[in-house]
Amino acid sequence: MPSAAPPDDLPRARRRRSTPGLLGRLGEMAIDPADTEDMQLRKTMLLLIAGLMNVAACAWLGIYWLMGIKLPTSLPLGYQVASAALLAYFLKTRNFDHYRLAQLSLFLFVPFAIQWSIGSFVSSSGVVLLALLAPISAMIVYGHREAIPWFVAYIVLTVMSGVFDFLLSEGAESGIPMQTVAVFFVLNFTILSTIVFLLFQFFVKQKDEFQAELAAQHDLVRIEREKSENLLVSILPVHVAERLKNRQTTIADGFSDVTVMFADIVDFTRLSERLSPGEVVAMLDVVFTQMDHLTARYGLDKIKTIGDAYMVAGGLSDRRRAYVDAVAEMALDLQHLMRTDAQLARYQLSLHVGIATGPATAGVIGTTRFVYDLWGDTVNIASRLTGEAPAGGIVIDQNTQQRLAGRFDIAPARMVQVKGKDALAAYALLGQGTSTDAKPTQVAA
Repeated sequence: MPSAAPPDDLPRARRRRSTPGLLGRLGEMAIDPADTEDMQLRKTMLLLIAGLMNVAACAWLGIYWLMGIKLPTSLPLGYQVASAALLAYFLKTRNFDHYRLAQLSLFLFVPFAIQWSIGSFVSSSGVVLLALLAPISAMIVYGHREAIPWFVAYIVLTVMSGVFDFLLSEGAESGIPMQTVAVFFVLNFTILSTIVFLLFQFFVKQKDEFQAELAAQHDLVRIEREKSENLLVSILPVHVAERLKNRQTTIADGFSDVTVMFADIVDFTRLSERLSPGEVVAMLDVVFTQMDHLTARYGLDKIKTIGDAYMVAGGLSDRRRAYVDAVAEMALDLQHLMRTDAQLARYQLSLHVGIATGPATAGVIGTTRFVYDLWGDTVNIASRLTGEAPAGGIVIDQNTQQRLAGRFDIAPARMVQVKGKDALAAYALLGQGTSTDAKPTQVAA
């Protein structure tokens, strides 16, 4: 069974991974929940380096004792005590600035102090090489620019030690056999190389995990962006959605010629009173889904649904297409589907359809809920003609009739009176075929 998702208020880095063992427990104690991922990594890396240095100090002293060589142990032991005290101070105060400054100072000065207590570069087997961890660590816990002074200090101390060796020549008087010196050269180089290797291995591992998480987050962002774009396209025409994605803030267009169609369900109010809310929504979903499919098939633009009415337009996006014919063919197919489609036929529905062609204004309104709409006389006429259509019928205006004449079967005109307009010639679109010419007859609405 998949484990439950962690709470959202936990830091992402802590949710994503945990470092096992003592280092992991120390990291959890040292890391503040408010830390950025970068700061969490810096703290973890410094704790890792300090731990490795203490292990190296134990190994260094242990091998000397096993070989029976009597050397001052106060400095290595003092380093371990000081390092432990700094860690305790840090865990108590969470003051990372003080901790990293003091810990890096130990990395830098203790190896040189050990060499000076033993003798020369040779007799100390190059123990000062461990001081190189100071500028390396500074680069990690501070930054590449801040590491420069630490590297300069390392170089200065190295040159000073070389000058002392050259002037005092104490290497031969240390009493340490050359075999032992050779062993500890190998040991010190091995210690430094191991710490640097483990340090960068851990760093690269963390970087890979960050990159993997970043890639996963990028995929999530891409998926969410695709969802948003699909949602935008589902509520707006594609060409309008593209303009919004391109950050066009105001979208307002004037069209000299478009074809607008309204389709609404006959006696929908009475029908909805007989059905439950769930049945009404299910019915509208079936009807409007079929209309959406036809709109896409004919390359038209769905404008909106208003209750039981569906509004579609041609000529908004691709003006090279015969959009008047496309709207007429969609209307005919829609009425045919209402009679023959198994899903639609079971509801025993019929539609009024009205079509008009002419100028219109289009634009996007709203900021939180975008709405793309059409305005103008053409829209009003199409809406009024819908009310003039009988159940299962399609009524078109004169502009549309003139465009379709000769390719569609159109009944003779009749004059209808619509609110706010003079009498209009209305034509019944019957199908594809040959138009019939007849003088308009006056019909009162």
